[in-house]
Amino acid sequence: MELDRAYARSDQCLFLVPSSLSSAIVNPSRVKQVSSKPRAFVYEGFLTELECDHIVSLAKASLKRSAVADNDSGENKLSEVRTSSGTFIPKAKDPIVAGIEDKISTWTFLPKENGEDIQVLRYEHGQKYDAHFDYFHDKVNIVRGGHRIATVLMYLSNVTRGGETVFPNAEIPSRRVLSENQEDLSDCAKKGIAVKPRKGDALLFFNLRPDAIPDPLSLHGGCPVIEGEKWSATKWIHVDSFDRIVAPGGNCTDMNESCERWAVLGECTKNPEYMVGSAELPGYCRRSCKAC
Repeated sequence: MELDRAYARSDQCLFLVPSSLSSAIVNPSRVKQVSSKPRAFVYEGFLTELECDHIVSLAKASLKRSAVADNDSGENKLSEVRTSSGTFIPKAKDPIVAGIEDKISTWTFLPKENGEDIQVLRYEHGQKYDAHFDYFHDKVNIVRGGHRIATVLMYLSNVTRGGETVFPNAEIPSRRVLSENQEDLSDCAKKGIAVKPRKGDALLFFNLRPDAIPDPLSLHGGCPVIEGEKWSATKWIHVDSFDRIVAPGGNCTDMNESCERWAVLGECTKNPEYMVGSAELPGYCRRSCKAC
């Protein structure tokens, strides 16, 4: 059977990519749970060498100093908390990017429309991202798609030393989940449960608890790069569609087809933040909860 074909360019090379590759295949045997509180998993070899190099090549020309979101206004600002450089790659920019997004959706069981564009970051010597949350504290960013429920952090390069992703608030079990040699970790990474950046691996962690409440244990940071250079790509995934723009103030509708069933099960009172919301941040099941 002849396969449909599409082309993707990486640097000066032209790659032939069967379009069937965009129908993602995941291998659960390559996934390891690294933490239960917060919920975090590593997929070894999630990206191929070609996919890693292609994403880096797309990002190189448009890197800018990374910013952070202000907790009060939600506006982006420069801060010494985050010293990397980065850029965004639009959804489905080419067949390779589309295929990666398909794999992310298949692995996480979350719709592609709930995800933001892929953010690519480069960390050079000494650069880092201090511990932070991926869910929002402001009332601006949460309007579009709600909180970020999950983060998929893909490592695009190996790092000789440093550059680990660390969860300083994670509950460390009596027997370490990771088989990392402590001597291989930087001092920063020894302050919690840490994941070393390995080219092609992907880290999935959840920023909200199963009851949709922000999880303070999801606090995480990028340790300083001590030797080498770190490239990574992040896909943030929201609880609802990030592609659909919600008008300020919302309206008297349900934004999830399961709202009516959830309301019958009592979720309007059990989980009012998501179901009802507030005047400033309307919930997603206001009609079924008779809140409007």
